Amino acid sequence: MSDENQPEEKEKMSESAKLAIAVMGAIAVGFIMVGLNKQQSTEQIESAAMVRNYFNLQTMATEACPKAVLEATHEQVYFPSETQSDKENYITLKWVGENSKNGGFKTASCTIRSVMGGISELIIDDKVIIQRKTK
Repeated sequence: MSDENQPEEKEKMSESAKLAIAVMGAIAVGFIMVGLNKQQSTEQIESAAMVRNYFNLQTMATEACPKAVLEATHEQVYFPSETQSDKENYITLKWVGENSKNGGFKTASCTIRSVMGGISELIIDDKVIIQRKTK
């Protein structure tokens, strides 16, 4: 009786082994497919870098410029009335003052250049407050 059961157990083991190998193979194929899909082309990498650079410029401008305008005019600014940028090298935020009769300002312009890492130009009512030249 033991001789009859032994070939069946070998077949069951081989079926189990085949199933285990198939599962491992499917997992390996899945990892390979995910790895290949995560590879980016040069254009995708450059595009992502440009988006990050513009985001960093905009973040720096929205943090530094309102503080500089407040220090120079004692008037808080929130949302710029105009924004100019080449989306790569600089961003300029412009505001129109609300309290120009009460000691505020009429217009303010703040420019940040990516190569300088801070405010490169601040102009309030056509008066240059900050002017930093690139080297």
